Amino acid sequence: MIRAASGNDGPGLFECLASEDGVLQREVRDRLKNQVAVMKKKFPDFKPGLAILQVGNRDDSNLYISMKLKAAAEIGIDANHIKLPNTATEAEVLKCITALNENPAVHGFIVQLPLDSNKPINTEKITNAVAPEKDVDGLSSINAGKLSRGDLGDCFIPCTPKGCMELIRQTGVQIAGKRAVVIGRSKIVGAPMHDLLLWNHATVTTCHSKTSALAEEVSKADILVVAAGKAEMVKGEWIKPGAVVIDCGINHIPDSTKASGKRVVGDVAYSKAKERAGYITPVPGGVGPMTVAMLMQSTVESAQRFLEKFQPGKWSIQYNQLTLKTPVPSDIEISRSCMPKPIGQLAKEIGLISEEVELYGQTKAKVLLSALRRLKDKPDGKYVVVTGITPTPLGEGKSTTTMGLVQALGAHLHQNVFACVRQPSQGPTFGIKGGAAGGGYSQVIPMEEFNLHLTGDIHAITAANNLVAAAIDARMFHEWTQTDQALYTRLVPPINGIRQFSDIQIRRLQKLGIRKTEPTTLTEEEVHKFVRLDIDPTTITWQRVLDTNDRFLRTITIGQSPTEKGFSRTAQFDITVASEIMAVLALTDGLEDMRRRLGRMVVASSRTGEPVTTDDLGVTGALTVLMKDAIKPNLMQTLEGTPVFVHAGPFANIAHGNSSVLADKIALKLVGQEGFVVTEAGFGADIGMEKFFNIKCRYSGLQPHVVVLVATVRALKMHGGGPTVTAGVPLPKEYTEENLQLLANGCSNLSKQIQNAHIFGIPVVVAVNVFKTDTEAELDLVTQMAKEAGAFDAVKCTHWADGGKGALALARAVQRASQTPNHFKLLYNVELPVMDKIRIIAQQIYGADDIELSPEAEQKIILYTKQGFGNLPICMAKTHLSLSHDPERKGVPKGFVLPIRDIRASVGAGFLYPLVGTMSTMPGLPTRPCFYDIDLDPVTEEVNGLF
Repeated sequence: MIRAASGNDGPGLFECLASEDGVLQREVRDRLKNQVAVMKKKFPDFKPGLAILQVGNRDDSNLYISMKLKAAAEIGIDANHIKLPNTATEAEVLKCITALNENPAVHGFIVQLPLDSNKPINTEKITNAVAPEKDVDGLSSINAGKLSRGDLGDCFIPCTPKGCMELIRQTGVQIAGKRAVVIGRSKIVGAPMHDLLLWNHATVTTCHSKTSALAEEVSKADILVVAAGKAEMVKGEWIKPGAVVIDCGINHIPDSTKASGKRVVGDVAYSKAKERAGYITPVPGGVGPMTVAMLMQSTVESAQRFLEKFQPGKWSIQYNQLTLKTPVPSDIEISRSCMPKPIGQLAKEIGLISEEVELYGQTKAKVLLSALRRLKDKPDGKYVVVTGITPTPLGEGKSTTTMGLVQALGAHLHQNVFACVRQPSQGPTFGIKGGAAGGGYSQVIPMEEFNLHLTGDIHAITAANNLVAAAIDARMFHEWTQTDQALYTRLVPPINGIRQFSDIQIRRLQKLGIRKTEPTTLTEEEVHKFVRLDIDPTTITWQRVLDTNDRFLRTITIGQSPTEKGFSRTAQFDITVASEIMAVLALTDGLEDMRRRLGRMVVASSRTGEPVTTDDLGVTGALTVLMKDAIKPNLMQTLEGTPVFVHAGPFANIAHGNSSVLADKIALKLVGQEGFVVTEAGFGADIGMEKFFNIKCRYSGLQPHVVVLVATVRALKMHGGGPTVTAGVPLPKEYTEENLQLLANGCSNLSKQIQNAHIFGIPVVVAVNVFKTDTEAELDLVTQMAKEAGAFDAVKCTHWADGGKGALALARAVQRASQTPNHFKLLYNVELPVMDKIRIIAQQIYGADDIELSPEAEQKIILYTKQGFGNLPICMAKTHLSLSHDPERKGVPKGFVLPIRDIRASVGAGFLYPLVGTMSTMPGLPTRPCFYDIDLDPVTEEVNGLF
């Protein structure tokens, strides 16, 4: 690439360097290839990444980019060419730059100049937007500033000056002490070239087209670098004999001998200059290929710097240090003692880019589904579900165990790990149970945000659900009070004199078998079929909802206003989390899928027995709009700074009681192949875990690796025959004093729940949640009996008092279990008859002898099978306080028949739910509800008295 002039070391000595495949280029390329190979040997899935952003379609830019892409491919660099149209605005270019800055797979990033846009774009603003650590072109002000200060080891140097320096060194001429002249002052070549020569101890003069006595200045130069952009402006006779001449110019001049009518020349009159210079670069083929080589070198250097700081696939995450206190303070005191990281920082740490995150203040954010699309080709991490034995009414600490486990895996074992949990209802928050953020030193923070409105998802569900309820009664009222033609005129009114069916009305026509699309062509019979849903009021299954425990709304009468003309009926309110829309949110895998599920929700039957859906009511689009933000998972964090998705909160009785599929899927991509996603299933393993496998995993296609089964000495003693445990009442002495026999008897429930997990082919790790009243003998007995029952491992956990450190044994056991082969399988085939599916769950999971269906339940099976819903999975709605239907029967009940009093359908969510025993979906407030103690501090505006 640099050539010795005649009369020095002999003509042609450096000619082999004067092409793109010259010796120097090959040396650089081979060295970089070796460096990339070393990286790949250490990290097999790693590749240095180069992004080239081009605006417009200039031919010269396309040529340069193709050269860069070819060089990158030869070296082993993963190069990506991003091309924006010449209509791109400055904002669009900046948005693209932000995404590339945040992409961990991109280590080098250049903006191809000039920008070819017909919109005004500030080039300096664009180049300065490139992250300095990825600015392998060295054009940002930060890198330029470091170069001007002489911080050569802490910046990227523009590629052309860097290549020029490499060429000068190849001559063997010592730079130190030499007089150097640089012609040109651009930030791309001239200015950085001056700084490089200066910091290599040359005496440097910068000249330009306005410099007087330019020839005189050039004649003094031992080293001459020309980057003026003017054809052959430096004459050969100006050159000092023996000087090193680097010509960076690329100019076109007319030449009738060339087919194109022009040829390329440099800024130096080459034919004359080579007779005086000691060394000179030709044009073309001199500096250009070396510039490309230096770009590759800087990209490899950037990748090496990345590997010095980060391990591929491992998050660079800042964990919070806990200051543990004894005795353990209240949950709210602990929550407030820890300053959460800004949620935007956490999002960046776990690999989300800014355009995928919507901040809701400093402590919570929504994550857009575009993150899942971006990460779709990444392998999933390990999938862990936390469940429990049959609990006492006090709960056994599944949420606390979930948080303790993820803190142990993340903050202590430095694994990528995500917790995925449900959003709590306002019902228990202001009722008696309290929040669901975990507890002690293993909880989600800030707990006030977690347990109250969060980002408004439950409110959105309330609004959407009640819109459907209003639409049902309004439609019945209008059908009762209007003729077919009046209804048709109102449903398809003329707009600007034109009548037109909406998309949702076209779908209804198609469902009715009517293929017409012109409103005026329908016959009277077709109009009748179209406008009459003919809902049978006795079949309405859709209820209004409210996120408050209001027992007096369990049965109400609606339509008593005189304006409703006597059309009243009995109805009810459920709690919002019992809405089918909540179940839809939890099971959907995307916006379009949610739209379809919302549209096929069945709200009633017609008088002829046909299912009436929300799509028939015409509200599908409106529901989707109301739910467009709720579909995005909510990002929060644990006390120790590990990420948590809080999303969806389906009732664990009449729905499947698990957080959202979307949150799990995004988290599994973010943690990567070696990471962990820990999700919690509501209630005991006979309910939440069974539904997790048979409903959630069936629809998501995700396969779990480990079941964590939470047990407590307290609950096992209850199952062994201990007295009743009641919330708000002190525990009897059987629970506070050692009683090994009572405990051993109760371990039958633990054994049965381990067996239930094994039915699905998944290894079980038992987490014994330690309470201060437990003795070592009792804890040892539980772990021993768990292992004898087939648990992969059983460990004692003190995460409530000790945070993640108290769950280290659990975390290590989960890691080991996740490496073992599992043989995941579903419990039943959905094609089986409805009764057979119910019987399989009752017998294999609960231990029932058989099932007994009420006449109403039998009729529902006939109806749903006729309507085409018989092949849906089953979501059993029964008490969580016993394996049987009777909450008083503890341990492992035997010899019982499971009564099915009714069966209902959540067709949009995608399951049938048999009702076992009695229950209400609108809880009531106790005599002393939690809200008695809750208030807002008028000075600090902190929530006081919460939990």
